[in-house]
Amino acid sequence: MAKAFSAGRRGITGFLEIAERDLLRKLFADIIAMLEPDTPAHEDPLAALIGLDMDVSVPGDPALLRLLPDAVRNDDDAALEFRQLTERSLRETKIGALRAASMGLDSEKLVLDPEAAKLWAMALNDVRLVLAERLEIRDEEDAEKVHQVQDWGDAEDVESYLSLVYNFVSWLQESLVQAMLSALARSK
Repeated sequence: MAKAFSAGRRGITGFLEIAERDLLRKLFADIIAMLEPDTPAHEDPLAALIGLDMDVSVPGDPALLRLLPDAVRNDDDAALEFRQLTERSLRETKIGALRAASMGLDSEKLVLDPEAAKLWAMALNDVRLVLAERLEIRDEEDAEKVHQVQDWGDAEDVESYLSLVYNFVSWLQESLVQAMLSALARSK
């Protein structure tokens, strides 16, 4: 079983078993696939020069909408304009973090510098967001039901397996954030 991340002289370290690394690799790959556009954007040259993607639309998949939320909720035109200006960069940032985290999964022991830890935290958060959407976690009561699923032997259906994965990813992210805070406190 994974050991919690900790801050030390060499950086933030953690240990993951082979099955855990494989699971994370698959989760990261799934999120990357969600974030990559299905077709290349057809832009006019001026839009390409200024980074404006004219083919942007609100995602239909609620999990993808959680990853790429509308910044403006009460004005559809402003929300679309903001999405055109920022979505490509946001997608690239998220995909980059997921790929960087995935590359670190080749060894049992993870040693992360502060920048790598930040990318890992971003990647784990994106996985949690998608799992939360798939599990329909909307409030504390929903979260508590998911948290109560703790034993692989008790998993009977897809939802209980997803709950276990969500709990593992949540624990891993919380452990990483605590180690990052500890490293930050040591550096001061």
